[in-house]
Amino acid sequence: MTATAAPTVLTARALLLDMDGTLVNSDAVVERIWRRWAERHGLDADEVMKVVHGRQGHASMAILLPDRPMEQNLADNARMLAEETADMDGVVAIPGAPAFLAALRDLPHALVTSADVPLSTARMAAAGLGLPEVRVTAESVGASKPDPEGFLKGAAELGVAPADCIVFEDSGAGIAAGKAAGMRVVGVGARAAVHGPDVVVEDLTRVRVEARADGMLRIYVR
Repeated sequence: MTATAAPTVLTARALLLDMDGTLVNSDAVVERIWRRWAERHGLDADEVMKVVHGRQGHASMAILLPDRPMEQNLADNARMLAEETADMDGVVAIPGAPAFLAALRDLPHALVTSADVPLSTARMAAAGLGLPEVRVTAESVGASKPDPEGFLKGAAELGVAPADCIVFEDSGAGIAAGKAAGMRVVGVGARAAVHGPDVVVEDLTRVRVEARADGMLRIYVR
């Protein structure tokens, strides 16, 4: 399957959903906090922003400050998470996200996010979105996206084979993680388009999900 904006119908047994940039637009706070971090460390903020989307903070720091001990990255990441959790200014739902999640309420799906439990809970609430019953957060995994661990864990918790899952993602790291897990990927938004997802949609108003009698999900994207 090649990336396309044309109407497409996909089938799956479960959907695995990223949060930031996919369900929730948190770009304003991410920009504020990471640009401050870049200034503190004498780094080019524009280059930093090319790295941080989709990854856990400490994983981004390991790329940006390769000579710094991981213990410092983890401590710095904890401070950053506290800052992000306290700052919900400008956090809103991606267009179509409320109706999309409502359509999935009784269907197999999971949240797979690089945010931790406090941050994901706060951002979903700030955006007016309910949390899926199955959630894979930063605390649940040993490796950050682009490692596929989170998506594989989400599929396992739902009892669905990876090949029968479709990932919804916006970032390069997340799209790479979904593909490494052997899953098809729907890219959401302009940021996703350059990272080779199977299908690209402008936002979640372009997605419709139907449950079939045989337990399969039919996903219409346009």
